[in-house]
Amino acid sequence: MAKYIPPEQNKALQFVDVIFLLVAIFVALWLPLKLGLAGAAKAIDKIESPTWELLGQNPTMVSIWEKLGYTPETAHDIIQNRFHYNIDWISLILMAAVLIGYYVFLFRASDKEYREVIAEKFGDRK
Repeated sequence: MAKYIPPEQNKALQFVDVIFLLVAIFVALWLPLKLGLAGAAKAIDKIESPTWELLGQNPTMVSIWEKLGYTPETAHDIIQNRFHYNIDWISLILMAAVLIGYYVFLFRASDKEYREVIAEKFGDRK
C-alpha cells in the first residue's frame, strides 16, 4: 500500500500566506477601533462637586492619587470612566448563529476532505 504524501506548497506561497494572516489579524484588531466599536459601552458617570469619598476612594487610594498630582476634580473622569455592560440580544443571537454556522461548515468540509484522503489511501470500499 502506497504511503500518503501530502501536496507541497512552495516557499513563495508560504510567505504570501504568512503576510495574509498578519494583515488579517491586524485588520481584525484595528477595524473595531477605527469604527468605534471597541469600548462603545464606556461612559463617564458624572458627579457634581466630586470629593474623594463620593468617588469611593479610601485613604490609601487618596494618598496615591495625590502623589500622582491629582485632585478629586482631575481624577473624576479617570475614576468614573466605566463600562456599562448592556447585552444586545440581537447581536448576541446573530454572533451565535454565525459561530454555529461556521462550525457546521468546518465540520462538513473537514469530513469531506477526511473521506477523500481515506478513499485515496485505502480505496473506495462502497
